[in-house]
Amino acid sequence: MSSIDPRAVVSPKAELAADVVVGAYTVIGDGVKIGAGTWIGPHAVINGPTTLGSGNKIFQFASIGDAPQDLKYKGEPTRLEVGDRNVFREFTTMNRGTVSGGGVTTIGSDNLFMAYSHVAHDCRVGNKCVMANYATLGGHAVLGDWVIMGGYAGVHQFTKIGAHAFLANDTKVTRDVPPYLMVVGSPSEPHSINSEGLKRRGFTPEQIRNLKNAYRVLYRSEMKLADAVAELKSRSATQPELKIFVDFIGESTRSLVR
Repeated sequence: MSSIDPRAVVSPKAELAADVVVGAYTVIGDGVKIGAGTWIGPHAVINGPTTLGSGNKIFQFASIGDAPQDLKYKGEPTRLEVGDRNVFREFTTMNRGTVSGGGVTTIGSDNLFMAYSHVAHDCRVGNKCVMANYATLGGHAVLGDWVIMGGYAGVHQFTKIGAHAFLANDTKVTRDVPPYLMVVGSPSEPHSINSEGLKRRGFTPEQIRNLKNAYRVLYRSEMKLADAVAELKSRSATQPELKIFVDFIGESTRSLVR
């Protein structure tokens, strides 16, 4: 059965699964739906429309699903949609979408949001990402799966970060970061392939070697971008791990980190 502390404030228009735990002084507003096995600590605030999947953990003082920090927002019923088994630590802030951005902010599953991290309006966060303390996404930013953002790392509005990328602490990203890359600095610069992270995720030595060679083509060969992409596209026929690398470059809208 659910365990809702009597000092919590839960709207009668919220829908909580039977076993949801809610701590003291937490506030859950209208239009909030919370899935099975979710634990919510004390002093958290969850406003709607927001949907949380199963098995999420929300620590004290987190703010989930509140209005976007956008001067164009006029109170429209936009949404935040969250998957399963995410962890939201102290003082994290996750904002709903805006009408101009499609009306929804989406967060996948199995992500860790450390203290004071921020996901702005209309962002799309994949699965198994880590945002360390004070890491910040501007509005409309996109994180692929398995992205790690170090402490104080910041991503500019409308910027895309490819799967398996690693943003070092204090990195400031204003251009799209292709999959697999490690980037550092302010402004950010490509450093290498995130080989250690790829090892941990089961990539073979051959796959990592192929990605390192692809990195050299794109960033060390002094080839024109179009020629480098053509070369990588050719290699991807026998090296399928390069496909998302090539596809991402073709879909970039803010130019690539260089």
